[in-house]
Amino acid sequence: MTDTVTTYPHLDRPERFTAAQIGWVPWLTPLPVEEFTDRHWAGVVDRSRAASPYFALLARDPEILAARTTTDKDIFYNTTGGLPRAERELAATATSRENGCVFCASVHARFAGHYAKRTDDVQLLLDEGVTAPLDERWSAIVAASVALAATPVRFSAEHIHRLRAAGLEDSEIIDVINGSSFFNWANRLMLSLGEPENPAEG
Repeated sequence: MTDTVTTYPHLDRPERFTAAQIGWVPWLTPLPVEEFTDRHWAGVVDRSRAASPYFALLARDPEILAARTTTDKDIFYNTTGGLPRAERELAATATSRENGCVFCASVHARFAGHYAKRTDDVQLLLDEGVTAPLDERWSAIVAASVALAATPVRFSAEHIHRLRAAGLEDSEIIDVINGSSFFNWANRLMLSLGEPENPAEG
């Protein structure tokens, strides 16, 4: 891998948080798909992800990528119990909004809005930030997610009490913690490796 950092002086960057589909460009060179070995294909888990410059870049360390992807899938797709998918996505959206990760916020805002059928509330979170006026259950999830995103972490027993008072069971609270904690790490990784771009017109 070259040590050269790619810059994009004419990149069409998003000017605000959005639930629209946007792109992402890497500052370092992704692994070309034609150089993938069985080890790299195992790392991306889903072969279709190799088309993403983000996952192709992370594929340079395939064992770490495999651990990252299987963790991600278990947090967000293993919904036989615990928190509904929409609210797992809400936790990821709130964390991404707090951390300033426009790309991650766009992806998970779309999922949260789709599964909850509450696109207006999700858009309010994107537009006004993590203090946007939402109902108490969603506000408690957002507050807990933001506290976990802080450095140092501000999450405390008060957040647990608030989540319980809003009707969340312990298994659902664990999912809030897992989703927001994972994206607290994932946001920082993505923010350090590239930047978002608006899709090309036409």
